[in-house]
Amino acid sequence: MQGKIYILGICGTFMGGLALLARERGYEVAGCDANVYPPMSTQLAEQGISLDEGYDPAQLPADATIVVGNALSRGNPCVEAMLNRGLPYCSGPQWLAENILASQWVIAASGTHGKTTVSSMIAWLLEAAGYHPGFLIGGVPGNFGLSARCGGGEYFVVEADEYDTAFFDKRAKFVHYRPRTLVINNLEFDHADIYPDLAAIQRQFHHLLRCVPGNGRVLSPAASEAIEETLAMGCWTPRQTLAVEGAQATGSPSDSEGDWHAKLLNPSGTHWQLRAPDGSAGALQWGLQGRHNVANALAAIAAAEHVGIAPETAMRALGDFSGVRRRLELLGEPRGVRVYDDFAHHPTAICTTLEGMAANRSGTGRIFALIEPRSNTMRMGEHQAALAGSVARADRVYWYQPPGLDWSLDAVVAAGEAPAAVYDSTDEIIAAVAAEAREGDDVVIMSNGSFAGIHQRLLDALDGSAA
Repeated sequence: MQGKIYILGICGTFMGGLALLARERGYEVAGCDANVYPPMSTQLAEQGISLDEGYDPAQLPADATIVVGNALSRGNPCVEAMLNRGLPYCSGPQWLAENILASQWVIAASGTHGKTTVSSMIAWLLEAAGYHPGFLIGGVPGNFGLSARCGGGEYFVVEADEYDTAFFDKRAKFVHYRPRTLVINNLEFDHADIYPDLAAIQRQFHHLLRCVPGNGRVLSPAASEAIEETLAMGCWTPRQTLAVEGAQATGSPSDSEGDWHAKLLNPSGTHWQLRAPDGSAGALQWGLQGRHNVANALAAIAAAEHVGIAPETAMRALGDFSGVRRRLELLGEPRGVRVYDDFAHHPTAICTTLEGMAANRSGTGRIFALIEPRSNTMRMGEHQAALAGSVARADRVYWYQPPGLDWSLDAVVAAGEAPAAVYDSTDEIIAAVAAEAREGDDVVIMSNGSFAGIHQRLLDALDGSAA
């Protein structure tokens, strides 16, 4: 036994993955959280990790290091008890850096959007090539069924999040990781509860770039003003650029030429062609849709090449990539209505998901978007102006006005072109969709939280099994 750790906020995607890594390394692991819902709660239970619901100071063990999640702040009963009792503590990123990453070649996927998918793809490409990488990903890759593992080689893939580290360490989480291979997918304003503006986020990415060694590699879009401004602050590492021909969504690679280039061979992005820096080319037909996923794949191939995996080998492996849970994950097809779960919670992510679905539709089927504005940035109203345009490719939009959202979504509905309505009850949304949807329609549920458990209830209502 390596020792004991107790994780505050254990059901967060990062902290839950950390729990799995610690358990694999021989630590006795337990933790607590106030927001307990799948898939992380299920994953922890399957791994036999003890989970306390709520933040009762009596739960804190006296003989464990307390690992503090970034959702915990001063005033939390466990945080106050930890400090008053003088218990040893650290942040999750610090624990990861000191206990897992110190001896690894770290491959980090960063950016406002696509981090989870890119890191999942990279991990799968390394796995398919026999590298048996470790990984910590903010979601559950379908090819692995786990969000984290230590692995058996020298490579570790990490989703590099720019959110702050902890209440006592306000640096971005990713500055702890010291990657040798760094992907920056895109860069937009987000996390308004932490950063006042885009410039503050760019400064954090600058700090990250300062940690990438000269024998590493930085991979980023060929045409992104925000990224170019960041790189201009200083970059001491060779860089390769990425470009997707025909990319349209905000924050995605443009039609500009890049060292790595992808060309869409159909509008949906299910068939596309790669050109590598050495001029070699290859084509892939796969199950994912959307230009953004082609951009994600391009970044993953380039990262894999940096550790020695040939692009043609990576392309073959991508054909077997099974996606990530909650990233346009098909939940079921009751009555011929396809119901998807998607993590999109930023206007750009909402837009790119709906664009991909629209490009891939066939026949007379419609797209219904059910959206919960749940992120801290959404709750602060920072993206109000962009929300109406983000759903332009949907045929029906059902906005959920959750408790605690202090601004009204009515203005978003009024400004949008797609038929839309605002609901303060998920039961009402379910009833409306169940009455309207018909065979061939696509329903996508968009939230970075539980959306009040709407997913299964909607499936039940559609197939007529709801009570």
